[in-house]
Amino acid sequence: MAWKRLIFFIFFISSITQADEIRLNKIVNLDEPWGSSFINDDEIIITEKEGKIKIVNIDTKNISNVDHNLNFLVYGQGGLLDILHKENSLWVSYSENRGDWKTSTSIARAKLNKKKLSFTNIFQAEPPIDSGYHFGSRLVIKDNYLYASAGERGQGMIAQDPASHPGSIIRIHLDGSIPKDNPKFKGKDNWLPEIFQIGIRNPQGLFLSPFDQKVYMSNHGAKGGDWFGEVKKGENYGWKILGWGGTNYSGTKIGPKWKPGFTKAIKYWVPSIAVSAITIYKGKEFKEWNGLALITSLKDMSLRSLDFSNLQDVKEKVIFKNQIGRIRDIQVHPTTGKIYFLTKDALWLMEKN
Repeated sequence: MAWKRLIFFIFFISSITQADEIRLNKIVNLDEPWGSSFINDDEIIITEKEGKIKIVNIDTKNISNVDHNLNFLVYGQGGLLDILHKENSLWVSYSENRGDWKTSTSIARAKLNKKKLSFTNIFQAEPPIDSGYHFGSRLVIKDNYLYASAGERGQGMIAQDPASHPGSIIRIHLDGSIPKDNPKFKGKDNWLPEIFQIGIRNPQGLFLSPFDQKVYMSNHGAKGGDWFGEVKKGENYGWKILGWGGTNYSGTKIGPKWKPGFTKAIKYWVPSIAVSAITIYKGKEFKEWNGLALITSLKDMSLRSLDFSNLQDVKEKVIFKNQIGRIRDIQVHPTTGKIYFLTKDALWLMEKN
């Protein structure tokens, strides 16, 4: 038992040391913010789950509301979700009101306008479902492709049905058109044309690594069984055949952690930390973290780093825990490398002490 106490002590001291090297400051209060994206060095655009889009000036702390025309429905975990800016355009994912309490994880595009946004849908997950669970959803641009994560809406095995969008990674062009090298056109005839990968539960993190140009994701598991892994064309992460180490909330078993024939994650968390957004850090402020995955969580309210340069020996560190509440999103400032978080009720800044 002595060696276990020693390991815990070393882990605890390491976490405290890292926490002492950083400073966390609240920028502004918000109401259930969900997604964020820098539109310039001074301003970050933010969605709030209940339906507002706001622009925050991180220097002056001024908040401005932006009108929009999204046909959203706030239902359970649904509402406005992620938002992404590039070259004066915006993409947003949201729970679209499809009538009779049915919703879909949908994606819309607009030209950036700081007063009013006129969005046009470019993707709707089919079928629409009467459920307030597991929308996903994050957005990533790689070249001329938009990657999006769509949750399985609490429907379990629908994630194994490539003729349905829920529970998958979507890959479309920036205008919504379909790439001709998606799996459907490369031997998987029964897949919907937008689907890139299947077998996913509630993917709340998605990021393009600036180091290897691969897209990585995080997935919020059931009772136990969160993971971080790579997006891989035409593959299957196994939900709900696999449980990834977790169980149903009723306590009943789901399936094995992993088995051959399915994509294996890089890192699993059992028990669950309720993993949310991720980034692969590149910046000046925390140079020692360049190339590391930074993982945020809701349940244990932590920020963790993962060194996954050696997949046989992934190293994890807790940077801080229980400091700012449940963390929903993470952004690295494009110039300074300072880190910004969305929590349940605020925008926060993390910088060196």
